[in-house]
Amino acid sequence: MPARRRPLHCLLASLLTTTAIASGGVLAAERPVGFPAQPVRLVVPFPPGGTSDIVGRVVAQKLGTTIGQRVVVENRPGAGAAIGIMAVVNAPADGQTLLLGAAGPLTMSPHMGKVPYDAERDLAPIALVTAVPNIVAVHPGVPAASLSELAALARKRPGNISYGSAGQGTTAHLSGELFRALAGVDMIHVPYKGTSAAVADLVGGQIDLVIDNLPGVLPQVRAGKLRALALTSTGRSRAAPEVPSAPEAGMKDLIVSGWFGFLAPARTPAPVVDWLAQEIMAAARSPEVQPQLGELGGEADLRGPAAFRTYLRAESERWSKIITAAKIRIQ
Repeated sequence: MPARRRPLHCLLASLLTTTAIASGGVLAAERPVGFPAQPVRLVVPFPPGGTSDIVGRVVAQKLGTTIGQRVVVENRPGAGAAIGIMAVVNAPADGQTLLLGAAGPLTMSPHMGKVPYDAERDLAPIALVTAVPNIVAVHPGVPAASLSELAALARKRPGNISYGSAGQGTTAHLSGELFRALAGVDMIHVPYKGTSAAVADLVGGQIDLVIDNLPGVLPQVRAGKLRALALTSTGRSRAAPEVPSAPEAGMKDLIVSGWFGFLAPARTPAPVVDWLAQEIMAAARSPEVQPQLGELGGEADLRGPAAFRTYLRAESERWSKIITAAKIRIQ
């Protein structure tokens, strides 16, 4: 007797509650009972247009397809990302509200001053998605073609060289402070509300340099409006192979990785976290998303809840030592 065919509505329901993980073809866990049917909200604690916003939107679009419901990106910038982070910390712990977390506010800012959240206590790591290097870029009018020349110039002009960042406590801010400490120079930090605003002022000559995420700066470098000196990575990037790494440029300790991952309120049930982790990693490793992350200079670095939590602790400890030794504080 031939097998009975499943009704179409049953097949569609099944497709919306399970998904295959691309790397192994193993079915992910079924959608947790009680998971909200309304759109999932992904809070990006930075303005539109920056690397975090792009990463969030690229992964969210694919994630919406894999889980069968909309994933709406909501930009909540301000207070060094604290406004967006607290919006997630205080949200219902049901998996409907997620955070696109970044290195600066979660593993750096807490060691530079008081913040209203405790990343380890208040947030549940779901999945690390990618890591992107920063790029050191100067205005063409700055007479420096290398990191050593920039350091020498800053020594000749103490307190007169300015660097912009996407805000207090971001990787761009800490990259500038780390450069200042390693070079032994005095520079002025000018915080902005996002990468786009800082880069715009750099192109206009209002500030001298930025050390910010590669995708937010590289287009202006390629257009000849800015000059790239180095990447804050141990090796060159496929997205900008012509730009030397910091060790190649003579500053081996100027290593800053802008990683991005998904987190939820701390009390989110483990089955929800585990299910979302599988779905998010499946979306991030998909053939549609990987090339887009590669264009940002991002390297694939997929880690689930336990591995992501371990990574967060290690990064926090690393930056605590660097920040304490360099006596970096948020003003």
